[in-house]
Amino acid sequence: MLPANWPPAAPLQAVRCGWLQRAGVELALLRLDRIDPLVSGNKWYKLAPHLGEVRRRAASGVISLGGAHSNHLHALAAAGARFGVATVGLLRGHEQDTPTVRDLRAFGMQLHWLGYAGYRARHQADFWAPWLANYPDYLPVAEGGMSLAAAQSCAGLVGMIGEGLAALGWHDYQQLWVAAGSGTTLAGLVLGEGGRRPVVGALAVPTDHGVAVAVERLLDEAGVAARRSYRLLDASRGGFARLDAELARFVLDFEAETGVPLEPLYTGKLLLALQETLQRGEIAGGSRIVAVHSGGLQGRRALDARLLELAGHS
Repeated sequence: MLPANWPPAAPLQAVRCGWLQRAGVELALLRLDRIDPLVSGNKWYKLAPHLGEVRRRAASGVISLGGAHSNHLHALAAAGARFGVATVGLLRGHEQDTPTVRDLRAFGMQLHWLGYAGYRARHQADFWAPWLANYPDYLPVAEGGMSLAAAQSCAGLVGMIGEGLAALGWHDYQQLWVAAGSGTTLAGLVLGEGGRRPVVGALAVPTDHGVAVAVERLLDEAGVAARRSYRLLDASRGGFARLDAELARFVLDFEAETGVPLEPLYTGKLLLALQETLQRGEIAGGSRIVAVHSGGLQGRRALDARLLELAGHS
């Protein structure tokens, strides 16, 4: 089901811009956005165990959840189309026409709109029962692909980083940064680092969305007491899908200066949080930092006009 060159390798790219130079800090991005045009970024690694479970069970397909711009559902639908796996998406809110939704339909995903109250019920113990009655033998996958197996798959990204250091002339790095939406990739990186370096999770969602609890649960399931080897920063700017002028200008300026495309709601917020941390003098000059570019550029399509408007670009 998965290609022979699994897992795909991502390049580690040094980036240079004014705010990094002023802080005397070096930054390299793990360019997960470049591993595949459709199954983008960290979604490859979170989906791999679920697709493997479909094969082991000989399941009829996969059913999962997300919003109208969901990178997770987009990657799942694309993987389903590529590998011949039926997919069902349970979507937050009421029916919308977005570039993502159009892609989901084109990939053959069966869509159901739950409204907002119906989507909030996803945490209830009996949530899946009626859906699995309608789609028997489908594998249910949590929002964002969250599971211990997905986190363990993401742990391998630390080894990928290590393999890319020599090309940069780096012997080591001092911190590892990643955006956190469900907490799965963050937990995986904590597992992969094994306490060797601190991991910083920049929250793309508000602090009351349960990421801290989810990370602790995943680490507990893995039998790892790693609470002191990571920390969470609130980078949400007041809400998951919220854009403001400062974030819009930062994203467009970073892209112009480095040539690296950003998805503003995850990697954009991550790098802006890093810039703000450096401006506060909280990271020593001479440090080397690796940050994960988690992909999700497909979601950018619905935000381009808004970014330009907020940034004051005509």
